[in-house]
Amino acid sequence: MSPERESQFDEFVAARYAALRRTGYLLCGDWHRAEDLVQATLIKLYARWSRLRDPQSAAGYARTTLTRTYIDGRRRRSSGELTGLDLPEQAAAGPDSDRRLALLAALAQVSPRYRAVLVLRYWEDQSIEETSAILGVSTGAVRSDAHRGLAQLRAILGESLSDIAAI
Repeated sequence: MSPERESQFDEFVAARYAALRRTGYLLCGDWHRAEDLVQATLIKLYARWSRLRDPQSAAGYARTTLTRTYIDGRRRRSSGELTGLDLPEQAAAGPDSDRRLALLAALAQVSPRYRAVLVLRYWEDQSIEETSAILGVSTGAVRSDAHRGLAQLRAILGESLSDIAAI
């Protein structure tokens, strides 16, 4: 890879690492696993970097790769490894952080594909078409998965949904 392209990649990583890590966390619910997802994503991106026509489109490619890496990893998870559903104690307390923690705990229990759609649509604020392109599914599938994912989330949250609705 040319030094100029290498420099562009380094700048991209410096600018987007935190956002990719946050998205990874929202997908898997574990900061360490999120870092692993980001590292796998960056390895795949680095391998393709010299072939990208427009390095400005790398953010979308990275988000797509991150999401697909997460979903593929969940499909292959036959080892019986279970992630903990207990969130670590947080120093900050208050109604907003309590609601956020409850919502994140509930999101961790939603099916991986539905969780990916919910994270992309509502946390990453992607359109239906963008989410469809990232996941490689039809727009109808995104709408359906979002509807079913929200239904799962509501079922998990139960009565506490009215408290969380303000987020």
